[in-house]
Amino acid sequence: MRLEDTLRFALRSLATQRVRSWLTLLAMGLGTASVILLSALGEGARLYVRGQFSQLGSHLLIVLPGRSETTGGPPPLFGETPRDLTLADALALRRIPSVETLAPVTLGSAPVSYGVLQREVMVLGSTSELRPVRHLSLGQGQFLPAGDPERASPLCVLGHKLAHELFAGRSALGEWVRIGERRFRVIGVLASQGQSLGQDLGDMALIPVASAQALFNSPGLFRILIQAKGPEALEATRKAVREVIRARHEGEDDVTLITQDALLATLEGILRALTLAVAGIAAISLSVAGVLIMNVMLVAVSQRTAEIGLLKALGAARRQIARLFLSEALMLATAGTGGGILVALAGVELFNLSVSAFQLVVPGWAVPAAAAVSLATGLGFGLMPALRAARLDPVQALSGR
Repeated sequence: MRLEDTLRFALRSLATQRVRSWLTLLAMGLGTASVILLSALGEGARLYVRGQFSQLGSHLLIVLPGRSETTGGPPPLFGETPRDLTLADALALRRIPSVETLAPVTLGSAPVSYGVLQREVMVLGSTSELRPVRHLSLGQGQFLPAGDPERASPLCVLGHKLAHELFAGRSALGEWVRIGERRFRVIGVLASQGQSLGQDLGDMALIPVASAQALFNSPGLFRILIQAKGPEALEATRKAVREVIRARHEGEDDVTLITQDALLATLEGILRALTLAVAGIAAISLSVAGVLIMNVMLVAVSQRTAEIGLLKALGAARRQIARLFLSEALMLATAGTGGGILVALAGVELFNLSVSAFQLVVPGWAVPAAAAVSLATGLGFGLMPALRAARLDPVQALSGR
């Protein structure tokens, strides 16, 4: 039997059982599409996290007060720590030769008001070096000026959203706003930059670190951001920071140091594992479609015993009979796989056009892996019905038994 005859025979058989064929195609297509879409979701999440961390700068070392060994848990973001990080500590760390840029950070919440308008926002105290460390862009005016970090100045930079809410589209430059119980003159407005690690940069106010410490009556720092002079200098900077802190804190090693690259690598590893896990779960769901193919083919064998007996009586070998039914299974799997791939890619494009903040990204391995699993499932579950048809006795098959 020629290949052309085999394909024509398989197509005619599938056409006579359209409902079962379409249900099988739907199951295979949904299974294949789910593998691709879930892997695209995981890859998109990984790239989103990488993009969020890239906004923090490069070769970044984050110094937090307290250690997990002394606090009995992760480094505290707020609340009591064994010893505060101070502005004097930050100035001492600034003298480390491998440090390129250092920005002390104090964080708190306070009402910002202008006239009768008022908003409760995050207020961040830092220095002029925060701008290169966090890659901040200005829409108007200037950033916090360089100078003595220990000197409190009544100057502030507003996020673009905060400036728009308070000044209704008018220029905020040169105006005086009240933050808490103190007055600050607006010298700059940040450009629209969206969110960074869940924090809305447009709805915040930046003031000098000494002013923030006075405003919140807190001598301690929230954290210190250090940018090393290069990736090769990051480890040396980390060791130097520990030595300086130990010398200043009476021999206590009571800070937590987090490198941006190490944290990003850990998160990427977790997200990559989750991507593979959810894609694997979706691939397992293809077994449902495989079982459906097997059931369809078994029903086809039972309904076509007389036809199989006639083929055997005309001299068709077992291998040829098995090939006929495997061809049907392969056609169902191929069509379902192709349709699932097209649906998944179209779904990714539609999602990306609708949502700009988060993009789905199909990894290079997803499409071939989904296709391979889908085709292997179709052939694997189609093998048993094909072998059953091939083993039928021609006399019994012709009699319909």
